[in-house]
Amino acid sequence: MPYAAALSEHPLATHATGEVVGEVLDRLGGRPPDLAVLFVTRPHLGALEDIAAAVRATLAPDVLLAATAVSVLAGREEAEDVAAVSLWAGHTGPVTPVALDARAVDGEVRIDGVADDELAAAGTLLLLADPASFPVDVLLSRLATDHPGLDVVGGMASAGAGPGGNRLVLDGRIRDRGAVGVLLPAHRPVRTVVSQGCAPVGDPYTVTRAEGSMIHEIAGRPALERIREVIDGLDDDQRRMASAGLHLGRVVDEHKVDLDRGDFLVRNVLGADPSTGAVAVGDEVAAGDTVQLQVRDAASADVDLRVLLDPHEAAGALVFTCNGRGERFFGRAHHDAEVVSEALGTTAVAGMFCAGEIGPVGARSHLHGFTACIALFD
Repeated sequence: MPYAAALSEHPLATHATGEVVGEVLDRLGGRPPDLAVLFVTRPHLGALEDIAAAVRATLAPDVLLAATAVSVLAGREEAEDVAAVSLWAGHTGPVTPVALDARAVDGEVRIDGVADDELAAAGTLLLLADPASFPVDVLLSRLATDHPGLDVVGGMASAGAGPGGNRLVLDGRIRDRGAVGVLLPAHRPVRTVVSQGCAPVGDPYTVTRAEGSMIHEIAGRPALERIREVIDGLDDDQRRMASAGLHLGRVVDEHKVDLDRGDFLVRNVLGADPSTGAVAVGDEVAAGDTVQLQVRDAASADVDLRVLLDPHEAAGALVFTCNGRGERFFGRAHHDAEVVSEALGTTAVAGMFCAGEIGPVGARSHLHGFTACIALFD
């Protein structure tokens, strides 16, 4: 098998490590992988250095990445809020390791750790980042401008509650800040699926006046008035979903006529000013953008993930799912792991529950919330 994944919920880190390494070694046929990715939950955080060292010594990957998370997954199983180790490894072909840091220079954010020529030769950046210390949005914005053909997929570590609470690993080095990742070459492209878990409702409209994240008018009327009009026209189930949390999708390709799932960048509706009719959203919106209201519940998120995965097959996959999904949201355990494994026809699936997921929508990559971002390996 070119890829393999394993999960252990043993409370002793030494036993858990032995279980996942042994299973992965067996499935790979003993051949050292090009890349191994390790996900460890909070109860094993203190043992991460030893876990990573054991993986490197016994599995002998060319590159090892690791991150700590509140919950992890592998195969068809998810381990939520328990001691767990998840390991994925495979023959990806050569990869280039990167360790990124951000620092303020003359009032601007500078990101160090990777050369332009390395980025230019890559097709995909697989990225694990610390949300307290690394400005992923800044990186993604710059890459969209300077390297528009580069896809970024990954997630934000979620084990820590604040600065210094997470751990990242690149080979033998343990970090508590910044980001780590690997560049995969353009001739070995990694396909991505980004399931934002929403269903569009009502009709798409054009924004006619906006400033930053404040939308003042939609189709010539105050934004709040237009949104209320759309909600009034929904059926009972859609209104129930809208009352639990309303979202706005911005069309990423204005040249596309027939809009469907994956054509929107979905962001939360954060609030409204009844006195002016303006609505605040979690994104910058400009006049001329096409937007459509979106609603989300467990059923719509399930359908969205299945529909987006349906055209794909893969020999392995890495899954970066939101820490707001899982059993509390879907009402049953193992949802995303089961759906991805079944849809792709492989158990070589692993990943983590993230404090923010990274994946491309349209022509560039974005930082998402409540999303499942999946990297597919042939």
